[in-house]
Amino acid sequence: MNKQKTHKGLKKRIKVTASGKIKHKRCCGGHLMSKKNSKRRRAIAGKSLISGGAAKSMKARLHG
Repeated sequence: MNKQKTHKGLKKRIKVTASGKIKHKRCCGGHLMSKKNSKRRRAIAGKSLISGGAAKSMKARLHG
C-alpha cells in the first residue's frame, strides 16, 4: 500500500507548536478592514489555536 502524502496546501497555512497544538491565521483579515471595529481587527491579526477533532484530522494530513 502506498504512503499517504502530506497535504501541501495545509502545510503552508498552519504551524505545529512544540506542545503539539496547531496555530493558524484567522479569516476575514484580507480586505474591507475599515468597516470592522478596532477590537475585531486586533483579534483577526493574531494567530489562533485549533483543538479537538479538527486538530487531530489536520495532524493526520500533515504527517501523511
